[in-house]
Amino acid sequence: MPHPFTRRRFLATSAALGALPLFGRAAIGAEKLKVAGIHADPVENAWNSRIHAALTSAAADGTIDYVFSEGVAATDYARAMREYADQGVKLIWGQSYALEAEARQVAADYPETAFLMGSSGGPEGDNFGVFGTRNHEAAYLAGMLAAKMSKSGVFGSVGGYPIPEVNLLINAFRLGVKEVKPDAKFLNGFIGTWFDPPKAKEAALAQIDAGADVLFGERIGTADAAKERGVLAIGSLIDYTPRYPGAVFANAIWNFRPTVDAIVADVLAGKPVGRDYTEYSFMKYGGNELIYVKDQVPADALPAMEAKEAAIKSGAFEVPIDANEPA
Repeated sequence: MPHPFTRRRFLATSAALGALPLFGRAAIGAEKLKVAGIHADPVENAWNSRIHAALTSAAADGTIDYVFSEGVAATDYARAMREYADQGVKLIWGQSYALEAEARQVAADYPETAFLMGSSGGPEGDNFGVFGTRNHEAAYLAGMLAAKMSKSGVFGSVGGYPIPEVNLLINAFRLGVKEVKPDAKFLNGFIGTWFDPPKAKEAALAQIDAGADVLFGERIGTADAAKERGVLAIGSLIDYTPRYPGAVFANAIWNFRPTVDAIVADVLAGKPVGRDYTEYSFMKYGGNELIYVKDQVPADALPAMEAKEAAIKSGAFEVPIDANEPA
């Protein structure tokens, strides 16, 4: 019977690690770790693309064997997790936001399989690790640049849902703006979906009509409105500059590879993975970074931003984490 979700493979060449216990002793170092990714959205979606790029990069380096499924509906998600575990996959990556209880039950049923799940909850047991998206430090720095580039003093943002991970990102951007421009005004909209570029564009156009001339695009489609109306935009997670030259001047990049390396090392060392891996998304680990088009940014905006960036990397300054829904 065909699967109701699409399954694809990447460098799935070596055998699974057999029946060795996962925790308590090290796996055989000569064999690659078999990893499966279960993506609710297409891997081209911005957030998923960062995880997919990290896992394919690790596979290309010979660290893991990687197989994945994409477009997996919530109704099929737990079954997909079980199928991969039954196949002997030793590390399953996933996103449990829409099915926390079900995902945790699957992990409890497969104690010798490691799970790393995007989650708003904490880790559980020895084998259910969690992570959160944290490119908020780069968003803060982008806000510092944006403050110098706005003429109206009104800044917009378009998000998917008001969950903590999205809220803290938008709030960090606002804090960065306010450090440079305390009297800034903010507009925000949530579109109620993770992937609907036309809807994100519509929300962004409404903010431009209300005076915003710099937009933080947590969702794809925001920059389309900026390009159409001749205002500026900031990308999130991935680099949108090539697609929107002149409109997108900065991007708050998320790098997932440090997280992948950390949990793979734990699994291969036979360590429990029931912990929070969110820290590896922080700038000090290389988990997020600001990239910007230097020719577009006023020269007087750079010294303060670069000083703050250095302070973040050294640990001298921590970007506040505010998970409350932006007003």
